[in-house]
Amino acid sequence: MGISEKVAYLKGLAEGLDLDESTKEGKLLLAIVDVLDEMADEFADIEDEIVDLEDGLDAVSDDLNDVEEFLYETSDDEDEEDEDDDDEYFVTTCPECEEEVIFDESVLEDGEVVCPNCGAKLEFDLSDLANATAKDDEEDED
Repeated sequence: MGISEKVAYLKGLAEGLDLDESTKEGKLLLAIVDVLDEMADEFADIEDEIVDLEDGLDAVSDDLNDVEEFLYETSDDEDEEDEDDDDEYFVTTCPECEEEVIFDESVLEDGEVVCPNCGAKLEFDLSDLANATAKDDEEDED
């Protein structure tokens, strides 16, 4: 039972008691019931406004999702074009913060990169990579 129904029940009880408006108690009880009735109406109006706000918020949220999808699709397309035009990029995982770190060949040649997320220094030993590449080249020649 909602507030409006409860107030209507109290109004019915007050009418059934046949309260005398000439007495102080009668005036007080009837005034309380009238105030409760007005409050119930206000609550109903507020609930309607909340529903309207929720609908509006849902519409804004849907629009924002559309904008995000458009932006991310555009951003992904631009990234793909940039990757095709530029040097090769490498990805590794930082052992400290476990976030992905992306770097290019020049950083790989330096042998180290600083994680932009946590500042940890990641070092690369390219001697094993160079030896493996030389072995692969020898095997290809055979």
